[in-house]
Amino acid sequence: MIKVFIIDDHQLILEGIFTLLKDEIDIEWLGSAKTPEELNLFLLKKQPDVLLMDINLPQKSGLDLCLEVKNKYPAIKIIGLSTSDQASVIRKMMENGASGYLLKDALKNEIIKAIQTVVKGKTYVSQSVEEVLKKKSENDSLPLLTKREKQVLELIAEGFTNPQIADKLFLDVTTINSHRKNMLTKYNLSNTAVLIKFAITHNLI
Repeated sequence: MIKVFIIDDHQLILEGIFTLLKDEIDIEWLGSAKTPEELNLFLLKKQPDVLLMDINLPQKSGLDLCLEVKNKYPAIKIIGLSTSDQASVIRKMMENGASGYLLKDALKNEIIKAIQTVVKGKTYVSQSVEEVLKKKSENDSLPLLTKREKQVLELIAEGFTNPQIADKLFLDVTTINSHRKNMLTKYNLSNTAVLIKFAITHNLI
């Protein structure tokens, strides 16, 4: 029997997840807390196997709370629960000791799978979260645009011509052309239209 507890300051989330899990034969619902203080008081008396933890909490960030709980109770497996799919938030939660990360729109079978996975000592992230992390990793390995290249590319994306961009940035047209060619070479792309699409897809602008 896997003992599960949740901390979240939204009553609808608490009730929703309780409804999803209450009839599962291998899960024992220990209860819920809305604040870090309530959670700490509960943990003094009893520790769950799995703690579902909201990232945005009153009084304290779930990121900080995760680290504190893991330091005090290393055996507890924590699954981050959030509406945020920002790679930096997900990574920080995992660095602070979380064994899993779920978005709040996760379906019942996904929540159960996450709980069962982390109890076995493995890490669980939903497919959508995995895609965010993968995309971020790909971006991390991309060459960075210089400040000037970014300015030029943003203006190109807004539809300005090379002479217009040159006027706006007080540069020669040949310099703008040079920046454009450098960016195509840097990302091994064939033309400006592809460059703009690539930049938007990879959050370069």
